[in-house]
Amino acid sequence: MQKIMQELPDDQGGIGRHKCAACAYEQGYQDGRNRIMTIDIAQVVGSLSESQAQNQRHKSPHVAYMRGYYDGILKSFS
Repeated sequence: MQKIMQELPDDQGGIGRHKCAACAYEQGYQDGRNRIMTIDIAQVVGSLSESQAQNQRHKSPHVAYMRGYYDGILKSFS
C-alpha cells in the first residue's frame, strides 16, 4: 500500500481535500472485485473518512479510488 500511495498524484483542493486516499483505494478495490459500477466517484470520496496521515497525506483520493478499482477488477479475473 505504501508504494501505491507514493505513486498517486498530489491533490490539496476540491471535494477530496483531507479525505483518506488509502480508504479510497480500499473502497475502489472492493468495488472492482465485486464489479460494482460507481458513477459518481465524488460521492464515494465525499463519504470517506478524513485523514491526511503518513503516505496518503495530500494524495488524490479520486485517483486512489480508480487505481483500487482497476486493481480489484484485475484480481476478480484471477
